Amino acid sequence: MNPMTQEQATFLLNYLLPAVGREAQSTRAVIAAIPSTDNDYRPDPNSKTAMELAWHIAAAENRFHSGIPAGAFDFTPNHRPENVKTGPDIAQWYADASSRNITRISQMSVDQLLRPIDFRGMFQLPAVAYLSFALNHTIHHRGQLTTYLRAMGGRVPAVYGESYDSALAKAAH
Repeated sequence: MNPMTQEQATFLLNYLLPAVGREAQSTRAVIAAIPSTDNDYRPDPNSKTAMELAWHIAAAENRFHSGIPAGAFDFTPNHRPENVKTGPDIAQWYADASSRNITRISQMSVDQLLRPIDFRGMFQLPAVAYLSFALNHTIHHRGQLTTYLRAMGGRVPAVYGESYDSALAKAAH
């Protein structure tokens, strides 16, 4: 595989960072939609609860996005803070972390974007390439969480256009 060029790194940053920001808005809305009445819901005994899954999304994305400018990923456990008790609490924590991380990533130099970062000894990619990796991870788990919402008695927010629930809410106004 050929090494990434400065032009490619700059292109990826300029292409992916706005997408990260847009997806963060959708992710925040999905996490905030977790009903407080049944947030320990899990579709199967082997599945994470809604709150565990929401925290996994928020914490993993923060791990990736804070590791990109740091030049290394911190894999120590990142437990949910005691004061983060509900879906909306996680959504706010996530929004604050996303904002900080996007700002830090946007300020990286081309050399920092190209710096290889090791991922658990499995592979090493240029720092900027982890934007795509993290985006795929978040979207995957956000999709899982949306399938929980209706089963929990919640409403699925619009993600890529209207959802059934957002269309009903729009028609009601």
